[in-house]
Amino acid sequence: MTVMTVAELQDFMKTEFPQASGDVVVDEVGEMTATVRVPFADRHLRPGGTMSGPSMMLLADTGLYIALLAQIGPVGLAVTTNLNINFLRKPAPADLIGKARILKLGKLLATGDVTIYSQGHDAPVAHATLTYAIPPRR
Repeated sequence: MTVMTVAELQDFMKTEFPQASGDVVVDEVGEMTATVRVPFADRHLRPGGTMSGPSMMLLADTGLYIALLAQIGPVGLAVTTNLNINFLRKPAPADLIGKARILKLGKLLATGDVTIYSQGHDAPVAHATLTYAIPPRR
């Protein structure tokens, strides 16, 4: 069961992270999961007409953050401590879809992964593993 809804997460991002909220859309959240997207825009393209690596990293980082907040609530100071990404194939000039899942949720650390797809394609374009530090509750 999640403790934050999609609407609450979107509002939180607009308030706490306005720099990312316009680039990442929360599609759904579930038990230890989230689906997020970076809508296609020319600013996300790299030379050659494909979606850029930084856009995929933004999606991965924000995707796991959203999955985490859906489980623990609005903890703005949960921070990324590690992000590793493998670029698997050339992404299409289309929305990027991120499927995030938390693999382990502890009191102070959360570890998970995000698989990234180009909208309309079945094969993943990137896969990231991430760890988040969760501040101690007072």
